[in-house]
Amino acid sequence: MAFYCYMLRCSDGIFFTGHTDNLEHCIAQHQTGELPGYTQTRRPVELACSQDFPSRHEALTAERQIKGWSRTKKQALIASDWTSLIEAAIPHAERALRLRSGRTED
Repeated sequence: MAFYCYMLRCSDGIFFTGHTDNLEHCIAQHQTGELPGYTQTRRPVELACSQDFPSRHEALTAERQIKGWSRTKKQALIASDWTSLIEAAIPHAERALRLRSGRTED
């Protein structure tokens, strides 16, 4: 059985991240407002991206990780822009230090 971590783009432009074992059914529930909570008042929603995992634990771990990310990092993931994703992962203070020192790479 596959499990999915997914990201929805809500009508207000905010990203919602969740996990499920039935992606189509879950998105349909979000779309109709059947699931109480965050997306219920932010419809319509659209699937921005999803990834399958072999276990619920791995899908939940991915969900929790992505929920802590910045909007920029989430947008890079949606676009499969790995360079921007890595750049967005560098803390602001470290990025500023690299620029001040003239160092742009690790």
